[in-house]
This record gives sequence, C-alpha cells and structure tokens, in this order.
Amino acid sequence: MSDLNSPLRPKRKKIWVDYFVQFRWIIVIFVVLPISFTLYFLTYLGDVKSERKSFKQRQKEHDENVEKVVKRLKERDPKKDGLVCTARKPWIAVGMRNVDYKRARHCEVDLSAFRNILEIDRERMVARVEPLVNMGQISRVTVPMNLSLAVVAELDDLTVGGLINGYGIEGSSHIYGLFSDTVVAYEIVLADGRVVRATKDNEFSDLFYAIPWSQGTLGLLVSAEIKLIPVKEYMKLTYKPVVGNLKDIAQGYMDSFAPRDGDQDNSEKVPDFVETMIYSPTEAVCMAGNYASKEEAKKKGNVINSVGWWYKPWFYQYAQRALKRGEFVEYIPTREYYHRHTRCLYWEGKLILPFADQWWFRFLLGWLMPPKVSLLKATQGEAIRNYYHEMHVIQDMLVPLYKVGDALEWVHQEMEVYPLWLCPHRLYKLPMKTMVYPEPGFDLHRRQGDTQYSQMYTDVGVYYSPGPVLRGEQFDGAEAVRKMENWLIENHGFQPQYAVSELSEKKFWRMFDAGLYEHCRRKYKAVGTFMSVYYKSKKGRKTEKEVQEEEQAHLEKAYAEVDQPAD
Repeated sequence: MSDLNSPLRPKRKKIWVDYFVQFRWIIVIFVVLPISFTLYFLTYLGDVKSERKSFKQRQKEHDENVEKVVKRLKERDPKKDGLVCTARKPWIAVGMRNVDYKRARHCEVDLSAFRNILEIDRERMVARVEPLVNMGQISRVTVPMNLSLAVVAELDDLTVGGLINGYGIEGSSHIYGLFSDTVVAYEIVLADGRVVRATKDNEFSDLFYAIPWSQGTLGLLVSAEIKLIPVKEYMKLTYKPVVGNLKDIAQGYMDSFAPRDGDQDNSEKVPDFVETMIYSPTEAVCMAGNYASKEEAKKKGNVINSVGWWYKPWFYQYAQRALKRGEFVEYIPTREYYHRHTRCLYWEGKLILPFADQWWFRFLLGWLMPPKVSLLKATQGEAIRNYYHEMHVIQDMLVPLYKVGDALEWVHQEMEVYPLWLCPHRLYKLPMKTMVYPEPGFDLHRRQGDTQYSQMYTDVGVYYSPGPVLRGEQFDGAEAVRKMENWLIENHGFQPQYAVSELSEKKFWRMFDAGLYEHCRRKYKAVGTFMSVYYKSKKGRKTEKEVQEEEQAHLEKAYAEVDQPAD
C-alpha cells in the first residue's frame, strides 16, 4: 500500500446526539468526576482495611466465599434459572463491547467479595490474588517491597479476572508475554460445583491453557497465582523521536527492542519496558525503559520526573515533546511509570474533557481525574452508545511484528486515527493449541524479534475519533471494524474481545482456534451452564433460547467434523 491519501468522503449532517456528545463534559465535570473520586476513595479505604487483615484471615474469608459460589451453582435449576453469569452490573465492566447477554434470563453468581490479595509468596515469587483485585491495588502493595507482577496493565481499574479471561498487555510483554502468560495456577469453580486448581502440568492442564481469552465461559475464576519479579525504585526512560513514513516508524519501533542479530533473550540488548506512540503519519516517539535504583536516579545531573502528580502534563503529550527536543533520558518512580496512562486514559481524556489537559484545569481539578470508565458508560443511553460505536474507535489489533508497517498503513487508510499506541508481546508456542497462537512455521523464519519458542507480536492500539469524524465527514464505524477484522484474519492477527466486534460466528472461529476451548467446554460440562465465548462477545441483544439453540447447532456441526474418520 503506497498511496496513503485518505479517501474523500461527503460531509455528514449533525444530529442531536452530536451536540449532546459535544457538551457531555458538563455532566462529566459536575456528576461523573465527583462520584468517581468518591468511589476511588471508598475503594481505597476498603483495600486498606483488607490489607490490615492477616493472610490467614483473608484465606478463611476466601474459602467461605468460594463455598457460597459452589452452593449457588448447585442450587441452580437449569430449566428455571437460565445460563450462569456474574452479578456484576453491565456498566461496571471496563470493556467497550456491550453486555446485552445479561438482559436475557440468567442465573447470577455474586463474586463482588473476591477482591483481596491472598498471599505474597517471596520464596516462590508468586502473588495469589482474587479476580477483582485491580492493577492499582496490587502495585500499591508490591512495589514498596521491590516486587511487581511481571506484567502490570497501565490503567488502575483493570482487574486480574478481566486481564486473564480477556486480554492484558504492558510494556514488559515483549519479555513475559501477555498477562495470562504470567499465571502459574488458576482456582476455578466448574459448572458442577467442583473447585479445582489448574496448572500447566497437573490433571487440569487442558483447562489451564484454555482459560485465557475464554471470557469466563469455562468456569468461575476465584483466584489466581501470578508470577512476581524483583524491581527497583525507578524506571530509566529514554525518549527517542522517529521521523519518516509509516514503514520507517515501524522499523524504528522494531529496532527499539528487537536486536537485528536475533539475540532477543539478551537482557543487555533488550530493555525492560517498551512502547511507541505515533502522533501522525510521519512522527512518532519510541520509549525504552530499564529499572534503576534510587541511588542511580538521584545521582547529580539525572532528571527525576514524578509523572503521577495531578498537575503534571498528560504523559502522551509530554512524550511528544521529544519531537522538538530530540532524544532525552529521565527517571520516573516505578509505580508512577506503571500507571502513566491512567490519568488521561491514554488520550481518550481529550475527547471526554477537551480542556482537561490545560494547565489551569490540571492544577485546579486534575486531582479528580480520571473519570471512572464504568460511570461514563452508566451515564450514556442507547443512542449515545450507538453513536460511539459508529463515530469512535476503541480497538486493539494484535499482529505479527513483521507486519506492523502494513497494519499502520491500513489503519491510516481506513480509519485515520492518531495517536496510535504500539506495544510488543510474545506469543508462545505452547504444548496445546490455544485460542490465540503463533503463525505455523514462524520458528523456521526467525524474523526480527522471534525466538525458537515464541513469535513476537504487536498490539496496535487504535483509540480515538477517526479523522473523517473530526472533519465532519461521513464514517461507517461498523463497516470499518468489519474491514479491520477481515484484515486481521487474513494476516493471522487477533482482536481482543473487550472491544465491539462485528464478527459472524464463522469468522470468529476463523480468527480464533476452537479446538481446545470446545474440548474443555464439553469435558467440564460448561455447555448448558455458561454462555459460549462467541455469544458472550456477539454484538446485539440475545435471548437464552437463541444462545442455546445456535450453540447446540454449532456444537453438533463441530462434533460431526471431529468425529469424521481420517482418510
């Protein structure tokens, strides 16, 4: 694709929803922000209360809560109660896809009590946590101990359960893989009420590999044991501008963390953290970080930047200064670096509150930021939600590293969204073929970033209003997403299911592999108890009858294909 000129589009007539969205900041400032701050504070007090309890007491409460879940499942009458799902309200989830499946008849299981850190095991270097523990909570406990989860997703509100059952990535994923790749064991309540511990080498190893990306449709996750790593007090961050076309930017990004000699496991050549932000088709800033001690950071001449203060410039705007300033280095407190995108929700905050990045707002009201995503969703009706589906993009494209340049050109041509976020991650070659998997034969090519045991992928984060929308032109959001999904299928890419999807069932299972997932659905009696992952992700409302009938038809077809004798 050489012609990067965006297609000419006719102008779009404004409707009442446009004006509501334009002035939505009034509701955000006077309603959403105060309530968000109150909820954040109350949650913090709850976390502090939990942390004062001994691990033994937390474990006792955990066991009691698990018994309640088991009892609820065993009391369920499939004919009267419908399919099982959590009692979490639809608007509380951070993901952008709708959760209309909860409008059908269903059996609710309350997991709201599962928000405790159960154990920090320094000997095994494992944290055992419940599914509603969020990233802000776990980093607040571990970082002062000079420990951290191997992968800490940037936004405070993202929960362990969502990152495991769905999708989680961070700037360290080029070393450790996705969030789910750092899990050592899962504690799962199965459809029949059994409580099992699944690891990669016990009798439930198939379930262990099937849980990631399953959206909670194989069982109810009640705790997870997650890998810890030692960390230092600061992140030494290098900002490097890259100027050129999108292919040049893609190559500069690859070179920032993937040695061209293939020595990908050499810690002296590969930084601890990596991300790139693309601000236009010709300008980007690559950032590479390495952990640094307090003694190193405070040496004379070194610059310390505490980006977590409420009055500080938003991180993505601050990083953009490298385009004028040139390459520079500074030290950021480790926990503040982890959550650098929280205050402005990457750059979505600019759309929600257009003036919130100004110095006077940051100084006066910046301490109220960010608004809770759940409250933003709760204050939008059906019309507003549909407007955002059509006129706004929040998608992640997971593509092989060597295809990043092609992906960037495609996004520019079809969506014209800037800034863009690039974050690499390993996709491991596992003993079992999971829903997401590397390209067959990747280990024979040994392209830049790849190893014998993993293929390097990249998350191309597309979050913002497309250029045509900002210019007042017509834009078909649903059609753009369909084209994106087709491009991903053709290029062995994947779409995280937190986002709005237009995939048909047939195309969904072309993108993802169904083999192990369907095997575990049958083996652990999830069919008829939990909604399948496709119907849970499917756009639009659905009834229990529709789900069960269509799922049964799909399973009968799948079983027939599996049972066919080999030639």
